[in-house]
Amino acid sequence: MAHMRYIQWGEAAKKEGFPNASNLFMAVSYAEQVHAANHFRELKKEVGEASVTAGAGFGMTNTAENLQGAIEGENYEVDQMYPAFIQVANLQEEKGSIRSFQFALEAEKTHSELFSNAKERVETGKDYDEPSIHVCNICGYTIAGPEVEDDCPICKAKPEMFTTFKTA
Repeated sequence: MAHMRYIQWGEAAKKEGFPNASNLFMAVSYAEQVHAANHFRELKKEVGEASVTAGAGFGMTNTAENLQGAIEGENYEVDQMYPAFIQVANLQEEKGSIRSFQFALEAEKTHSELFSNAKERVETGKDYDEPSIHVCNICGYTIAGPEVEDDCPICKAKPEMFTTFKTA
């Protein structure tokens, strides 16, 4: 759900004249897709209906408010959702799920920080100042800056395992 919400908010940010904020939304959307793919891989034998509550806002407002919604959603995942998922996975001794949830939890912390930085700029009428965002293809860790120089601090993936999103 976050994946699709961020795509919509990214398109809105671009229309509002915030191309770097749009790029950030698109990059984090991709990171959320990485998390979902990891979770699906761990649940490969589970088939059926399930209800998944995102715990985040929905709807379209302006970019500053959309960034606030993103911050709240990321913080919910960090503070409540993933710790609960990890606790259950520990009880069920699901090592792969624990790893997948832990990767996502740590990456979500970076997402919240990046969205907070972007919101500060957008609230002053200026675009987010980072045109390049990099996402680890293994765990979804996300970093802003001209290039990736070090291994991923979460999963230890090499710099070449990152996908770069750059404002055109």
